[in-house]
Amino acid sequence: MNNLTLFDLDHTLLPLDSDYEWGQFMTRIGAVDPVEFATRNTEFFAQYQAGTLDPQEYLKFLFGTLARFPRTQLDQWHLQFMEEVIHPAIRPCARDLVKRHQDAGDLIAIVTATNRFVTAPIARELGVEHLIAAEPELLDSGDLTGGVLGIPPYGEGKIANTLAWLGAMGKTLQSFERSTFYSDSQNDIPLLTIVTHPVATNPNAKLTAHAKAHGWPILKLFND
Repeated sequence: MNNLTLFDLDHTLLPLDSDYEWGQFMTRIGAVDPVEFATRNTEFFAQYQAGTLDPQEYLKFLFGTLARFPRTQLDQWHLQFMEEVIHPAIRPCARDLVKRHQDAGDLIAIVTATNRFVTAPIARELGVEHLIAAEPELLDSGDLTGGVLGIPPYGEGKIANTLAWLGAMGKTLQSFERSTFYSDSQNDIPLLTIVTHPVATNPNAKLTAHAKAHGWPILKLFND
């Protein structure tokens, strides 16, 4: 295993933002106040797009909302979310990209600022074993407390979380001949900068400009 491949999730392997869509789903099924929650969810999403999001503030809002429900109910809703929102959105080109790196024997992980509750089933669906995501504090029952564990993997936090994950296996970035990170957002420039092969994938305008200025390859998996 000579190569490391990291993937962002939202707008990289998925043509949507799973975090935002989960909020929309919760609103649609009537689990949360349709006006208050949707308004705050939209505000946080706009901050993320602008690169001004406070991840701790957002996660406390989201996990506090989830903590109001028993885990059995949340898991049931998530199955519905996967069926209605995620499965129809997964494109063959994204599966093929992951499989290409799997067939090459790479160590692969999804590194996302979206929380583990939302993203763990998505990572499994994509066939990716390792997931680095925002971590909710859990009771022994699996129910959420509303608290946040550790450093959210957002911006520079993606570096800290990735290095900690590698360190737990006795590895560093330098353990690999080639390290690749696929991402769509300027929020991920810190991690993109320290791998040997950054790939701007379905990049937004800010990342497109940065990638062109630094000679990074640009990959467009999705046309929409």
